[in-house]
Amino acid sequence: MRFLKKVLFAAALCGAAFAHASPAEPKNGVEYETLATAQPTEAGKKIEVTEFFAYYCPHCNVLEPQLAAWVKKQGDNIVFKRVHVSRDASVAPQQRLFFTLQAMGLIDQLHTKVFQAMHVEHNRLNTDEAVFDFVARQGVDRQKFIDTYRSMGISGRVRKADAMMQGYNVTFWPMIAIDGRYITSPSQADQGSKSAKNEEQLNAQALTVMDVLVAKAKAEKK
Repeated sequence: MRFLKKVLFAAALCGAAFAHASPAEPKNGVEYETLATAQPTEAGKKIEVTEFFAYYCPHCNVLEPQLAAWVKKQGDNIVFKRVHVSRDASVAPQQRLFFTLQAMGLIDQLHTKVFQAMHVEHNRLNTDEAVFDFVARQGVDRQKFIDTYRSMGISGRVRKADAMMQGYNVTFWPMIAIDGRYITSPSQADQGSKSAKNEEQLNAQALTVMDVLVAKAKAEKK
């Protein structure tokens, strides 16, 4: 009996230690928010994950490699999308650059190179000509790019991005939306613990919250 009590006591201690070490479940209204009105998604039975970002944003630049690794790890579990946000005329060329690369199927090839140009090489890409020169140096057909960049189709994508910003109440970035219902961000993901010491840790906490939200959205679809 004494031996059994010792075993049970040890098991209880292990359980308490495990519970203490386990991360707390992210809370609605703290580490993430639930939108008052769910937004339409296009992913069917899969979970749609949307990043609202901007090329000029230094925080988006730091997040990019960690987010790319997270998306790769998720695999077919999600459908990942990016939306370049609007701000003012000075960054409009960057937004049109993103949607033109997207329309031409060049995001995988040039997305990180745009961040590199802006945040390492200090090329602000804040005029149409600067954008055209940049893509031409990457081996893209300059005139084909210009024609697409100035097309009604790209103007439509910009208008859709503006509408999505309103629907998701995007007022800062980067911000991540999960399945049209939940939103979180690196700064928000640390609200419950305040444990992050640097931006990479903030990003890691956000990705952990996103894991939970993807699982939550997936369970709710069943």
